[in-house]
Amino acid sequence: MRIPLVGFAGADRWENPPLNLPNNFKNWIPTEFWPRSIYPETETVIVIGLPVQLPIVETAPSIFYHELYKTVNSLLDLKAYELSEILNQKGFASIYIPRDGYGDIDILLKNPLTFFSHRHAAYLSGLGSFGQNNVILTPEYGPRVRFTSIFTSAVIESDPIHGDDLCTRCLRCIDECPVNAIPPLPSSDKNVFPEIIDKISCAKRSKSLREKYTSPCGICIKVCPIGKDRKLFSRENMDIYNSSERFKKYKNAWNHVKSYGGHE
Repeated sequence: MRIPLVGFAGADRWENPPLNLPNNFKNWIPTEFWPRSIYPETETVIVIGLPVQLPIVETAPSIFYHELYKTVNSLLDLKAYELSEILNQKGFASIYIPRDGYGDIDILLKNPLTFFSHRHAAYLSGLGSFGQNNVILTPEYGPRVRFTSIFTSAVIESDPIHGDDLCTRCLRCIDECPVNAIPPLPSSDKNVFPEIIDKISCAKRSKSLREKYTSPCGICIKVCPIGKDRKLFSRENMDIYNSSERFKKYKNAWNHVKSYGGHE
């Protein structure tokens, strides 16, 4: 099915977290968000991920990234549903979980959570670690990945968790966030999982961008240096995002895209 990232996590990983996790948590995932709390027959969570292409993300906020985001979301839902039906036809009761579990940004402003976290599922299936911006970083694409999940009664061996924290603490995501939603690195214990971002400020920005047809924001995943996709797209030099005559052709291209298809 040409899905580049696939991970498997036994449902018991939510109930009994492995000891070699890449990040240390202050608080673990609440019980009501565990797979078996949502679908009691769950034995395995299958996580699939599709990349968002870096040169398009670099135009964000723009109609270009807006359309890419919608396309990837649609593909994730379709592929997850198809996978769940393949499993059902083979006799393993399965359901897919939508990649977004909320109806509108206004809902998130009142309750900034969804009923299941695909990020934590990707984390527990060994696909990556959490970055400072609370997004999963993968070796292949850094944070430039969208995930969704399938809950199945099939017992499938869990993928190993390598225990590698991919975040370099470069703090670019903190410095570049336009609404200062990402908390700074705590000085007391740099090994503790970062504080939860200011979801309300993030959601308010998303709401304003949606009204302009240029959502989502995408800034924090654009400036993250992690990911092999940077080599593919010749984006290994992070100075590309600074004011420099050397990279003027890229900035001209981004500004051109930003000028059409959405509102300023």
